[in-house]
Amino acid sequence: MLEQTGVPTPTDVSSILPGSERLSHGPIAIFECFQNIPCNPCVEACPRGAISIGLDINERPVLDETKCNGCGICLAHCPGLSIFVIDHSYSTDEALLKLPYEYLPLPKSDQTVDALNRKGEPVAVAQVKRVQQNTNKTTVVWVTVPKTLAMDIRGIAIRREG
Repeated sequence: MLEQTGVPTPTDVSSILPGSERLSHGPIAIFECFQNIPCNPCVEACPRGAISIGLDINERPVLDETKCNGCGICLAHCPGLSIFVIDHSYSTDEALLKLPYEYLPLPKSDQTVDALNRKGEPVAVAQVKRVQQNTNKTTVVWVTVPKTLAMDIRGIAIRREG
């Protein structure tokens, strides 16, 4: 499925998700790297040493969930835009997502945007909480989304006016 559509299957996704106990403890990075490719900027970027690849640079990254604090530095350094951060403990009904964003115009804090699933389809409304511009040109947009859809949302789209 991934090879034909670019969209991971539910089995692919469930294989990389942290358990509900870890999700309840605060923000954590999630790596949707489903193919072995030569890549390691996330390993070098992580100030906590929470990411490893091993001896073969083609291996997928492995996250030490006990070391990750969800800072999102790895997210901004991922050339494949495959990392996002989720904070399931944000509130009772909402989760906070930190998503890579490389489009213009940039959204603004407090703006309402469409939350998109992995296929790029709108599935919810999100509220932009912060727009974090980085020196490497990958902006990180912090949005709140319904907690029940947080694991399905992987992008945002600015709503067209009129």
